[in-house]
Amino acid sequence: MPTLILVRHGRSTANTDGVLAGWTPGVALDERGTAQAAALPGRLAGLPISEVVTSPLQRCQETMRPLLEARPGLSPHTDDRIGECHYGDWSGRKLAELADEPLMQVVQSHPTAVQFPGGESMREMQHRAAEAVREWNARVERDHGADAVYVMCSHGDIIKSLVADALGLHLDLFQRISVEPCSITAIRYTRLRPFLVRLGDTGDFASLAPREEPPNGDAAVGGGAGAP
Repeated sequence: MPTLILVRHGRSTANTDGVLAGWTPGVALDERGTAQAAALPGRLAGLPISEVVTSPLQRCQETMRPLLEARPGLSPHTDDRIGECHYGDWSGRKLAELADEPLMQVVQSHPTAVQFPGGESMREMQHRAAEAVREWNARVERDHGADAVYVMCSHGDIIKSLVADALGLHLDLFQRISVEPCSITAIRYTRLRPFLVRLGDTGDFASLAPREEPPNGDAAVGGGAGAP
């Protein structure tokens, strides 16, 4: 079965502003995110990419643009099922403000119990994304063979949930996974099991350096902004 290359979109204006974007329209890549996207073709240069699938949201479309320009033979496919979690009434709000919401503690410690007000549950988010991957695996294998490689550009919480699915990890533990903007996660699917062969690879270790303000241990809902 195919190898899936999951790319989180580059850093966005919402990441920089500390806002939970969700499906808010008009959220674009910031200057750093644009540079990250421009570097992506070089990072993936050695891979025979057969298909590109992307979230419909602007920040993912912009992230894939340089790769598609570098490989004019590829035509992108848009799949709503790998779009960001529907955070409902939380969309567009500051993460610092949301930290005081009682539901945030549930998001951190018991995601399977979370139903975002006016939005979807985290279980629904994972289910739709995993179903999309399984359907695309079958389609890519049918059209390009069992050893094919394809790319999906999606969002932090979506990618983390897909990693958890591949590892057989309960969704309540998926906040232990971290994927930075424009990071590459690779999952090789086989008949018996998936293999996680890369996780959140940016090629940059700056995010591992100690920070002036140590993190409080909470996972960044939506994925965070990455290295400062």
